[in-house]
Amino acid sequence: MQIVHYPHPALRWVSKPVREVNDEIRRIAGEMLELMYASKGIGLAANQVAMPLQLFVLNPKSDPNQKEGERVFINPRIIDRKGLVEEEEGCLSLPGIFAKLKRAERIKITATGLDGQPFEHEAEGLASRAIQHEVDHLQGILFTDKLNPLEKIRVIMKIREFEKNFRHGQRAGEIPANDAIAKSLQELEAAHC
Repeated sequence: MQIVHYPHPALRWVSKPVREVNDEIRRIAGEMLELMYASKGIGLAANQVAMPLQLFVLNPKSDPNQKEGERVFINPRIIDRKGLVEEEEGCLSLPGIFAKLKRAERIKITATGLDGQPFEHEAEGLASRAIQHEVDHLQGILFTDKLNPLEKIRVIMKIREFEKNFRHGQRAGEIPANDAIAKSLQELEAAHC
């Protein structure tokens, strides 16, 4: 398992709900948490590891030794948003790109946990921002899509560099072609959704 970088097609794939929370889903979530910590992230969506599942992991402390902040959200849905705050944001699939973005200050989310049980969770500050960021990922939306025009201009050259490197990797055979990626995503959907 590895984090895919923009413009990998999985990042634009609208994830499907997980059909059943089973040992395979728990294994995937565990690997995602390990990868998130290794990458110094605070959240990671399944699309970012080329899995089209409505699942993301989160720990705003970004510390594997502080498990109390660790959460897994399966089939999440934000049901309430309050306030508005503009803060800097980044993404493990767009490393090195940071930009200011407005998001709700507080949110309430419903999801299913690794135990297969539904739960509600309220978050504010960094946790709220991270949850909104990851829920966007599951809809195929990147934080750069939501930037104001000035912020977009500021990061456009870095984004184009990611596109150039991705296409080079495909031509060199290091990254599969888009149709092969789409086939793989469809197979994963059939297995889990």
